[in-house]
Amino acid sequence: MRKKLDHIGIAVRDLDSSISFYIKVLDASLIDRYTSHAKGVESEIAIIDLDGERIELLSPTNNTTSPIARFIKQKGKGVHHVAYQVENLDEALKELQEQGIRVLEDSLRTNKHGRRLIYLNPADTEGTIIEYCDYPTKDKF
Repeated sequence: MRKKLDHIGIAVRDLDSSISFYIKVLDASLIDRYTSHAKGVESEIAIIDLDGERIELLSPTNNTTSPIARFIKQKGKGVHHVAYQVENLDEALKELQEQGIRVLEDSLRTNKHGRRLIYLNPADTEGTIIEYCDYPTKDKF
């Protein structure tokens, strides 16, 4: 199945400062900013457009339960995940299963922009957090 880079997720401590950096230094645009209280997210998210490419800045809203807070505590701020868009997430999940690649089942969800997503188990991806996603209500591919 065809895949393409969708976005890069970056864990940050200070969302306002990070947005400012991307806008002022990299000449990017802020597309959206919202807070997700969903279990397994618990973050404030800023979507940045940099010449047609997307970056998600992720700042924890709960320093106890947010996976972004845990990530920053363990590894520091920086690249959290790389997201790849697939044509059909259900078919991609079948392919992963056939290849023996596990996913983090509890991460399956649809975000506010209609993107269905799931994270692959980092134990099967050489330690990189990888997101697979599709856009069933939009043809973004």
